[in-house]
Amino acid sequence: MTVTYSSKVANATFFGFHQLLLRWKGSIYKLLYREFILFALLYTVLSVVYRIVLSEDQKRLFEKLSMYCDKYAEQIPVTFVLGFYVTLVVNRWWNQFVNLPWPDRLMFHISSCVQGKDEYGRLLRRTLVRYVNLTSLLIFRSVSTAVCKRFPTMDHVVEAGFMTPEERKVFENIRSPHLKYWIPVVWFSNLASKARQEGRIQDSIDLQNILNEMNRFRTWCATLFGYNWVGVPLVYTQVVTLAVYTFFFACLIGRQFLDHTRGYQGHDLDLYVPIFTLLQFFFYCGWLKVAEQLINPFGDDDDDFEANWIIDRNLQVSLLAVDEMHMNMPHMTKDIYWNDCDARPPYTLAAADYCIPSFLGSTTDMGSGIKFSGSCTYQRFLFNNLYIKTQLSTDYSDLIFYVFCWSFLNPGSMQDQRSMFHPPRCSCLSLPWTLCPP
Repeated sequence: MTVTYSSKVANATFFGFHQLLLRWKGSIYKLLYREFILFALLYTVLSVVYRIVLSEDQKRLFEKLSMYCDKYAEQIPVTFVLGFYVTLVVNRWWNQFVNLPWPDRLMFHISSCVQGKDEYGRLLRRTLVRYVNLTSLLIFRSVSTAVCKRFPTMDHVVEAGFMTPEERKVFENIRSPHLKYWIPVVWFSNLASKARQEGRIQDSIDLQNILNEMNRFRTWCATLFGYNWVGVPLVYTQVVTLAVYTFFFACLIGRQFLDHTRGYQGHDLDLYVPIFTLLQFFFYCGWLKVAEQLINPFGDDDDDFEANWIIDRNLQVSLLAVDEMHMNMPHMTKDIYWNDCDARPPYTLAAADYCIPSFLGSTTDMGSGIKFSGSCTYQRFLFNNLYIKTQLSTDYSDLIFYVFCWSFLNPGSMQDQRSMFHPPRCSCLSLPWTLCPP
């Protein structure tokens, strides 16, 4: 159900986002069109009643009410409360995505550390990763409506192969009023300890790493459960919703086009259609709809997480990693860069522009200059044991400056260093002055 459009915005182009405005699935139009039509219909009904149905005295009373609503509706802090609320909801939504349980780290450890290619070793590894997937399934059943519809009872869990009938009996015999997603974690820990005692896990450090990864996995599951248990405070959601709906209820009356012959301030034109009020409704209510869709990403909305796909992917990949791929490696051969110390993979013609030189630092092109050192006031300008190379030139201004700086920082040493300041005349150099080591 997640709407992906990353490939459409891979490059910044002229009006690059315009192609996204015409999409329907996951769009703001799909979320908001009912409320937008209702608001426009109510506005039209009030406008028709004001223009045709009401008497002159009633019109004057309606005009006073309209100006009153228009004046005081702006005192409702819609932008502040709505912006802060949407920011909070988006952060919660992203944190839940970051804490989705993925068994990849665990299956790598199990495949490499739980030894044995016999049937028992295979059974051991597959059982361990099945307990991992069972843990995430029990969590997803408790937080996701889509997963709960797919696995409404434990019979469906057993039928899908996540749990054996014997394991189900043990599971149901454990009496606890709390969610029992932690039971497969205990089974996993006990089975891993048994594998260590039997020598299937050959080192205690490997056992510790496996248990640490299982604890990390359990933390992800517990975090999802915590977000589902403790949501955004209901009072905050109510305040934001009431603020938005109250504001636009006042706009239904306050944004009416009044009789321009009466000379009311701000009512010089009668456009019939309140374009900017409709745009304001579209943006503010669309903002509220974004929060409504993201506040629980485990539902059936277009941008909710694909929990069922995650379950399928995790089970298939983890079983493949610990069973068929266990110690099943390709034969080692020499790579094509075996005798090449400067390995450079080729570029296709389409990717030729991406072949760029390495970045060596922002000061690479600045040339030689004064450098500071922590061991002395100034580093010695690179004069010691350096050659000064020059073309045939009579401009010695740079050299005179260097000599002056050296004599100022190192009084009494000029006599010893005098011979260094006789630049050799060499016409083969392309740069006028170059400081280089001998």
